[in-house]
Amino acid sequence: MYEFEREELVKNLIRKGIKGKEILNAILKVERHNFIPKSMWKDAYLDTALPIGYEQTISQPYTVAVMTEALEVKKGDKILEIGTGSGYQAAILSRMGAQVFSIERNYQLYLLVRKRFDDLGIHAALKYGDGTIGWSEVSPFDGIIVTAGSPDIPQTLVRQLKNRGKMVIPVGNKYEQDMVIIEKIDDNKISKKVIPHFAFVKLIGREGWKKE
Repeated sequence: MYEFEREELVKNLIRKGIKGKEILNAILKVERHNFIPKSMWKDAYLDTALPIGYEQTISQPYTVAVMTEALEVKKGDKILEIGTGSGYQAAILSRMGAQVFSIERNYQLYLLVRKRFDDLGIHAALKYGDGTIGWSEVSPFDGIIVTAGSPDIPQTLVRQLKNRGKMVIPVGNKYEQDMVIIEKIDDNKISKKVIPHFAFVKLIGREGWKKE
């Protein structure tokens, strides 16, 4: 189902500059319509964010591709995702051969995605809780991907990165963020690159925005 639409989406991402073959193949193979309400299936392969309820969205495929490409995921990498949401990003990472650990702060979404992954045969470890403080029991991670906008870089997450590990996180105000790509050089030093102009839902938690 929707094979042609997925092929067209991949062609569109290539035109926008996405080069990673593993990422493009994952986007081709993972059926995005399974991660949104059935009433929106006709829009599943448009390159746009879509609402999934609970004041959350499934990210634009281009944004998913940019973040995943920046993370430089390799098969077998241990990746922590902050903000499971629909589960689509975790499914992409899993398809690329990563070991995925994902945290969701909305309990209803967590339960929904846990069942979705069981139904679809997606292997990812899910946790309900505050993503801004990470998952220390299974750290350190090769990569951390944060799918919500933060006012600052959560230092607890930086500490849970391996040396030479990378974190991709939107940082800014509540309406617009820059994508910050962090590489942890060692326990005392990080490097940063910035890609401007993104918009995400708020990262809420102890080291993010406070719940209003």
